[in-house]
Amino acid sequence: MSSIAERLDAIRATIPSGVRLLAISKYYPCEAVMEAYNAGQRDFGENKAQDLVAKQQALPTDIRWHFTGHLQSNKIKYIAPFVYMIHSIDSMQLLREIDKHGAKNNRTIPCLLQIHIAQEETKFGFTPEECLAMLATEEWKELKNIHIRGLMCMASNTDDLQQVATEFKAVRVLFDEIRDRWFAGDKEFDTLSAGMSGDYLTAIEAGSTCVRIGSSIFEDEI
Repeated sequence: MSSIAERLDAIRATIPSGVRLLAISKYYPCEAVMEAYNAGQRDFGENKAQDLVAKQQALPTDIRWHFTGHLQSNKIKYIAPFVYMIHSIDSMQLLREIDKHGAKNNRTIPCLLQIHIAQEETKFGFTPEECLAMLATEEWKELKNIHIRGLMCMASNTDDLQQVATEFKAVRVLFDEIRDRWFAGDKEFDTLSAGMSGDYLTAIEAGSTCVRIGSSIFEDEI
């Protein structure tokens, strides 16, 4: 049996400096989050707005809360006052809504554009072509209360790590193209959120700067 702190230490030992470890706490109670917090973890991710709000109210105020799930427009108002980063932007309309609620809360909300790179049809996100087309309109430049900080993706759910690596590398190429075309002067366009418990090392090799790990932290697999 190992503790959350021990599992965190083991994972941290495999992650190079410059890569953020985001602990995905969506299935786990506040007690488990506190164990990770007491072991030094500060970045946590949730995929439902109501769960994010409940944990934010119950847990220490210096936690950086990330929203990683599919975000419905009518839920933005609940997380806009405090969310550290939204990883799952999949439409221009959603960006506009977040911008509106950012303005109401007098803050600029960091956002990542979600790229659909996996083979499964069930995953959300822009195709690479849709993402480039959206950025090319430059409508997003009119939004003053959002800050596009990078991209997020999920690879196909497969044991074929070669396919997974190919998908992650394709998103890294897209990240570099977008950065060079639209964000060359923005040092904060620096986040590629890619990789989960089963494939995060492959994602890091492909250029991920943020890995999203849940079960390997919060569950004892022995």
